[in-house]
Amino acid sequence: MQKADLVVVANRLPVDRVTEADGSETWRRSPGGLVTALEQVMAKTDGAWVGWGGKADLEMDPFEFDGTLLVPVRLSAQELHDYYEGFSNGTIWPLYHDVIAAPVYRRSWWDAYVRVNRRFAEAAAEAAEHEAFVWVQDYQLQLVPQMLRELRPDLTIGYFHHIPFPAYGLYSQLPWRRQVLEGLLGADVLGFQRVADAGNFQRSVRRIFRYPTRASEIAVPTPEGGSRSVIAAPFPISIDAQAFIELSQRPEVRARAAEIREQLGNPDKILLGVDRLDYTKGIRHRLKAFGELLDDGKVTVGEVTLVQIASPSRPGVEAYQELRDEIELTVGRINGDYDTMHHTAVRYLHQGFPREEMVALYLAADVMLITALRDGMNLVAKEYVAVRTDNRGVLVLSEFAGAADELNTALLVNPHDIDGMKEAILRAINMPAAEQSRRMRALRRKVLENDVEAWGQSFLRAVDAVRRKRATGDPIPVDVKVKPTLRKKPRE
Repeated sequence: MQKADLVVVANRLPVDRVTEADGSETWRRSPGGLVTALEQVMAKTDGAWVGWGGKADLEMDPFEFDGTLLVPVRLSAQELHDYYEGFSNGTIWPLYHDVIAAPVYRRSWWDAYVRVNRRFAEAAAEAAEHEAFVWVQDYQLQLVPQMLRELRPDLTIGYFHHIPFPAYGLYSQLPWRRQVLEGLLGADVLGFQRVADAGNFQRSVRRIFRYPTRASEIAVPTPEGGSRSVIAAPFPISIDAQAFIELSQRPEVRARAAEIREQLGNPDKILLGVDRLDYTKGIRHRLKAFGELLDDGKVTVGEVTLVQIASPSRPGVEAYQELRDEIELTVGRINGDYDTMHHTAVRYLHQGFPREEMVALYLAADVMLITALRDGMNLVAKEYVAVRTDNRGVLVLSEFAGAADELNTALLVNPHDIDGMKEAILRAINMPAAEQSRRMRALRRKVLENDVEAWGQSFLRAVDAVRRKRATGDPIPVDVKVKPTLRKKPRE
């Protein structure tokens, strides 16, 4: 198999298999946030992407797509149940999101997690050129860094954690807490979304292993009796802001935004929520606040409409099935109480949409509601801000979303405080144009300056700093501002 100097390892390949009108099957780039975030990084080097192909028991040889070598990893239906729906999303996801739902600890799930992580590590080791950089992505693959280090000690290994990392008091509940930390510490650079997440990780390392830490560095013992430096630091992820701006300028997208307002009955204000259907996103709290505003007579149908997009998520997990039922019952009650023949209080859509439609929705919305109970980052907030080139619109943002660290001129809310959220929604609806403009200009400055390219380059600078220390013994700069060097190699 052809070798690559940059290998991304993620749970899924960056493509989806689609059936064309003539019955033939082909691949199409996935619309997900991870794929979008890594597009620019992958475009600048000859790379490979290791991931599951999206279908149980799919056996495929590596193949090329848009200049990237894709390396499919086979997973059985039972492994998908135990490793993905089980340990990843029934154990790690709720534990790392502040136990909003109760995590389940099953040894059979853990065994599958270890087995699947090893398969990903072996595939990455096979795809990587000598002294390549391998970048592991997210909580499904926390054991891969150490497994890779054992298989290929010549590699430089990065890991990016897209979701929150919990405080030690929560993390310590995990029966396999030592093994997971050992897996992560196999990386040379560990990236987190927030300063607090990196701090939580370092505190867990100190409590469990007693390894010394200084600033962003952790001294990890080596089998030879020495130590190696591991960087654990915040690298808040972002979006390709210019791509969203360009989409928002297209005449057909702007026309679609106007059409959306008309289809909703031209209300004075449109509130918008865009989420995966997940209990961490605070959709229930948002609906409760909006329903009470209607009950109180503070807003009326026809003047204000809430559009809630809830894209399908993990239908095989019972907690998600129950959440969908609860949300749909709540929407039905609100609409039953307040709809008129001409206007709907809540327009609820349990489906995903292409990027063009999402941008049109952002342009149509006067207020963006992001009320997550816990969120690693939330790129929807940054997408909404990027497209508002008119400096209008109001972002209501949960202080428990990673984006709140950067987008602090939004209206920050505690989603558990329903009265506080109601006040914030009313303030957003009634905000004068001058204040909207002042806040949005500050938000857009942050998003444009800290785009996805800046995110990728900052991570790669840290990787280069570790490489340099390993080669020369030079100390790692505090700000790790070392010029990144990914080798560009012609394909054979």
